[in-house]
Amino acid sequence: MKLLNDWKLIVLLCLTLGLAPFFPEPHLWGKLKWIAGGANNMQPMDWFDTLMHGFPFLLLIRFVIVKFAKK
Repeated sequence: MKLLNDWKLIVLLCLTLGLAPFFPEPHLWGKLKWIAGGANNMQPMDWFDTLMHGFPFLLLIRFVIVKFAKK
């Protein structure tokens, strides 16, 4: 559980796994644009891939909410 609350690790995951590959655009950004465009022809593997690349950002959002809820 300590790993899920380590902000340095979460930011590192966001910058590496969350945004990889970086060129020509971050993979997660391309998937989000695809979903916003109607998700035409998205396969289950594409949804799973979006979840895996988005998971570090979900952890970051959770971390921020937990930190502000304590105050």
